[in-house]
Amino acid sequence: MNQCQETGQTETQEEVTELVCQEADLKDGQMKEVTVGDQKVLLVHSEGQYSAVGGRCSHYGAPLIKGTLVGDRVRCPFHGACFNVRNGDIEDYPGLDSLPCYKVKWHLSQSLTATKRVKEMCSVVPDVKHTILLIGGGPASLVCAETLRQNCYQGRIIIITKDSVPPFDKPKLSKALNVESSSILLRPDDFYQRYGMEMWTKKEVVSVNPAKKEVKMSDGTLQRYDQLLIATGCRARPLTCPGSDLEGVKLLQSYEDAKDIYSSSLGQKVVVTGASFIGMEVASYFSDKAASVAMVGTTQYPFERTLGSEIGQLSMQMLEEKNVKFHMNDRVTEIRGENGKVSLPAIIFMTDGVIPNSDLLAGSEVEVDSRKAVIVDKFMRTNVPDIFAAGDVTSFPLTIRGDQRVSIGHWQMSHAHGRVAALNMLKKSTKIESVPFFWTVLLGKSIRYAGYGEGYTEIIFKGKMEERKFLAFYIKDDVVVAAASLMFDPAVACIAELMARGQILTKAQAQAEDLSWLQI
Repeated sequence: MNQCQETGQTETQEEVTELVCQEADLKDGQMKEVTVGDQKVLLVHSEGQYSAVGGRCSHYGAPLIKGTLVGDRVRCPFHGACFNVRNGDIEDYPGLDSLPCYKVKWHLSQSLTATKRVKEMCSVVPDVKHTILLIGGGPASLVCAETLRQNCYQGRIIIITKDSVPPFDKPKLSKALNVESSSILLRPDDFYQRYGMEMWTKKEVVSVNPAKKEVKMSDGTLQRYDQLLIATGCRARPLTCPGSDLEGVKLLQSYEDAKDIYSSSLGQKVVVTGASFIGMEVASYFSDKAASVAMVGTTQYPFERTLGSEIGQLSMQMLEEKNVKFHMNDRVTEIRGENGKVSLPAIIFMTDGVIPNSDLLAGSEVEVDSRKAVIVDKFMRTNVPDIFAAGDVTSFPLTIRGDQRVSIGHWQMSHAHGRVAALNMLKKSTKIESVPFFWTVLLGKSIRYAGYGEGYTEIIFKGKMEERKFLAFYIKDDVVVAAASLMFDPAVACIAELMARGQILTKAQAQAEDLSWLQI
């Protein structure tokens, strides 16, 4: 196997077909995982052609053989990342890297080492007098920067973040609060130097002046830009009840917050307010590390508004079996303390919704909605020329819901936003059309979700809830608008891919006994 060229073009397929038929005997639309040396390679027969790419997702290393193949694209079963099987390029997220791509020949190399591939990028050229400023240290900014370099942008790129570390894998914080920063960095420090990306940490932009095309930092310094990306995300909404400012009351927003919560909570009583996805993950994590864990939520069950009462009840039962105590249909009205500290030997972790970080746009004429989310079109453009926005901070039109304007705080969607923003900065007209995909992990079990279920009127279940193995279809107007699953891979990945291709999935399909259309 030889590395493919950047174009992804392959040689004559005659000898490829002969090899694949002998080694894999694949029918059209089938995949097979083979081992070459120490590496897993995915052999694919799709639309009359054979191809071979790395067999592990570049995000968390999930086996792509367990994913779903539709046309020339394979979607990861775990978190929904998509790769082109012709050239290995990543086409939807999460994750940053593409897959190694191979030309299959009779004599296979036995010394493959690559499991993922950084797409070719240019670097900065000092004579190019153009600056793109990216505000925010999340995946939207990073993917934007990489996409710019992948498309031959040679001007200056500056990423500004108030975090102490460069972009990192933030979803891991609530799942493993003691993780080391070096293990969750999305790119090593030398990556930014290699591709001419300036990374400014511990800096906060406090205002934007579109007329002068400059931003102001909290230390008073100014920075000019030619094009600007607002990717500042959201912050946790703190409780406003008496005592919420006491020592021992925590918010999880940064890497330092995670380390502080971890060290403060070991062997202590932990109270989590707000039965959100992050709150439930934190409760799950501390179920065997704290002296006790209690959850306070305003609904009858966790996740009730998003996933429904059945899945919420199941999630609650899972944690109750690990001695997490639930106080639902309730809320915290006061936190009592002494000498500025919570009076009981307890750590109170607050999750009570989020607030878009758009305060820096006050007076800039950039439009925000009633929630303070930045309003963008399908090209990630704001109403002000040369100012784009991406990620959790935005309100954007969602293709699969007829361009209904939504705010979606998904890791995967932030990646996609960053790519689309970059391409449109370069005048390569591209719309945001990704299908929302997210996951949550409780006690080592992952619930996956794809689509947008707001306003659903019915849930159709497949599998057995009592066995904790199910697939749920969310129905609105006789159409499947979302799906969730536990131990039912790759069903949700397949549904996401079908939605991405514009297929309408009907209530009748969800009700049918035959689910072969889901490739499960």
